[in-house]
Amino acid sequence: GNKAARKTDKPAAVHVPGGTRPVPKSEKTTVGVIAEEVLAYTAGRDAQLDVGLIDADCLGSAAHAWMLSRIPVTPRILSRGEAKTLIRELAKIPGEARAGTFSISLADQDVHLAVERRLTAALGDLGKRIHTARSRNDQVAVDLRLFVKRELQDTVREAAEAADAFRAFAFRHRGLPMAGRTHLQPAMPSSVGLWASSWAEGLLDGIALAMTAYDLADRCPLGSAAAYGVPLPLDRQLTSDLLGFARPFDNVLHAAQTRGLLESQVLFALGQLMLVLSRAAEDLILFSMPEFGYFRLPVAYTTGSSIMPQKRNPDVLELLRAKAAKVMSLSAMVSEIMRAAPGGYNRDVQETKEPLMEGLAVTRATLRILPGLLAGIAVDREALRRGFSPGVFATDRALELVAEGTPFRDAYHFVKAHLDELSVRSPEEAVAKKTHLGAPAGLDFARLSSRIREAAAWAKSERAASDRAAKKLWALGR
Repeated sequence: GNKAARKTDKPAAVHVPGGTRPVPKSEKTTVGVIAEEVLAYTAGRDAQLDVGLIDADCLGSAAHAWMLSRIPVTPRILSRGEAKTLIRELAKIPGEARAGTFSISLADQDVHLAVERRLTAALGDLGKRIHTARSRNDQVAVDLRLFVKRELQDTVREAAEAADAFRAFAFRHRGLPMAGRTHLQPAMPSSVGLWASSWAEGLLDGIALAMTAYDLADRCPLGSAAAYGVPLPLDRQLTSDLLGFARPFDNVLHAAQTRGLLESQVLFALGQLMLVLSRAAEDLILFSMPEFGYFRLPVAYTTGSSIMPQKRNPDVLELLRAKAAKVMSLSAMVSEIMRAAPGGYNRDVQETKEPLMEGLAVTRATLRILPGLLAGIAVDREALRRGFSPGVFATDRALELVAEGTPFRDAYHFVKAHLDELSVRSPEEAVAKKTHLGAPAGLDFARLSSRIREAAAWAKSERAASDRAAKKLWALGR
């Protein structure tokens, strides 16, 4: 009788406007029982996105385990041998993930609980002790920072390669005249070298912002737990050093509150790189139009029409413009998500992970495609020469009058009143006269090359440092 009564205690359906609906099924997870639809809603796409964080999560857990074995408490949370056992087991998981034998389920919710489940299945109670003195809050924070560091190392390297591709294009055509434009109208004598090298320098500015975002990411949040620390003598400097961070956060609440802010900072830097590339892409689209004809895009980087046999469309460059808008909008989205979030941890920040990962992936894919495209562009010298109308030389003529003693404003008005008397001059001679630093005939290619090499060397050095830290950390399990 009691059994029957218990069965009827839980309704089979709930009343909703217009009728009833079945009671949602529940799912048992590591952190409690939750309705399936609520689990799906709150977990979102973490099970898929967190595949990219498996390596970082295992590294963070290895550093945490080693630190727990070193702190002076009695009894020990972990012995030295237990920490080694955990590290050895953690070292297996990234390989299992690549082999398809380790995965993250919806019941896991995220990579952190999936790794804990895997450790517990292999090591029993020892696996259950790995989460001592930490929260998923500081776990995901350290995972994302390790992930961001590696991604930005690659982003800077790829941005340096794209900048070098613009530099090489500029150097090949350094003396080739090209009408400089303002408001898209012919303005003054310029060169292909000046045009192309401007985008190289623009990318270097974007790289500087990416490096700044990297510096902000290069701090360890482990030990902040749920944002307020724990009543144990954690050695936060040790975990920071083991993971290869520059330093730990000083304030544990701030460490937690940088979730979302870091994503916004990184996406802003990526957006600036994409902004430079988008404007360069727009120029390439315009200058490859038949009406200009300055450049011919490589066939492999254009696409055809399904109805017009003659068409070769600059789809790559058009998509680049759209992808730039996407990355910049992702930055704004993350900032807006965080705008009204109160202090401490809030689940809102979960929605900043996917924009971060997407922004990095889109930016890196774009940077990788540029060198091949630029290497294949053909330049039409005659089309460039046709862009030099008499008016392009108006300022040069005014400055000649200044050299003869005429005040500039008087020379300006004289030339303006006699524009119909101007004639086309030698574009090559006009370009050759502009020799000051940064002008068409004064481009410092050595300096530009040096800056590009410095950025590439920085990326290589930081990657080597990250690899050394990971190698030393895994070696603790031997």
